[in-house]
Amino acid sequence: MSVSAIPNSIVMPAPGQHVEHEVIPSAVARWRDSENAVAPRSYYGEVVRRLLRDRMALVAFAALVLIVGATIVAPVLTAEDPLTGDVSARLRPIGTPDHFLGTDEQGRDIFARLLYGGRLSLLAGIIPVAIATVIGTLVGSLAAYLGRTTGAVLMRVMDMSYAFPAILLAIAITASLGAGVSSSIIALSIVFIPPISRVAESATKHVMVQEYIEAGRISGASTLRVIADQVLPNIFSPIFVYASSLVGLSILIASGLSFIGLGSAPPTPEWGAMLNSMRGSVYNQPAVVALPGLLIFATSVVFNLLSTSFRDALDVKHS
Repeated sequence: MSVSAIPNSIVMPAPGQHVEHEVIPSAVARWRDSENAVAPRSYYGEVVRRLLRDRMALVAFAALVLIVGATIVAPVLTAEDPLTGDVSARLRPIGTPDHFLGTDEQGRDIFARLLYGGRLSLLAGIIPVAIATVIGTLVGSLAAYLGRTTGAVLMRVMDMSYAFPAILLAIAITASLGAGVSSSIIALSIVFIPPISRVAESATKHVMVQEYIEAGRISGASTLRVIADQVLPNIFSPIFVYASSLVGLSILIASGLSFIGLGSAPPTPEWGAMLNSMRGSVYNQPAVVALPGLLIFATSVVFNLLSTSFRDALDVKHS
């Protein structure tokens, strides 16, 4: 290393000046360490890195992309009409020419109905969770931030829903609103708001003890401004992980509502409704009848695996 390469912060001794022999080597060593130091990764950059190294997350994500992508490009993958059937071709087995996944009790192509039905099933799983996440996060964070009487009243109202199992509450709300996909989405949104608000309240209470929250209050910022700027960004991780775990459950419940006639109305394809319409043919073509159930199960498992991977990746601060 040449003398000119040494930064100016390392002072060279004057001629004849007595210097301890450790001074210059130690200063040069510190300069070398600073040059070789690796810049710290950002939090979300580390999260992405951990997700990319997680094989389970990659497999689950690839499966989800395959399922969602297939439903989006359904017209490209099949030319069959999911609503039109041929009675002469009813209950064809898997592997039938022109109907490689068979046909249902009305001769409609199962592959086409699975693709188009997946659109409704996925929407019925994702939309209620998204709505409940927005509302539940606001309710939970407000309850924790306001505290005392207001917060207690908000959370006691949320706790009332725990007196009923989620599926029974969803059935009751959907039945009162009238059968249909929109009714099931509203019902599931209402069902998921209380548990998400509970997670948001717990996470907000953990954040509330931080000094920057008190600094925001002292600065004169409004309650909504403090929640929007300081609270919500810091409670995102636990809420996102919990909400992603509810998508699979939402798909299961929505399919169950369609199975008992409270969701999608015939002949609109939807995985739960397909199980209902073909249940009488389970002894004739059990493999064909099982296909919608297998997709419901696989999609729910994929979302649960992704939720587990998100939890592990977002927990990088404590790893």
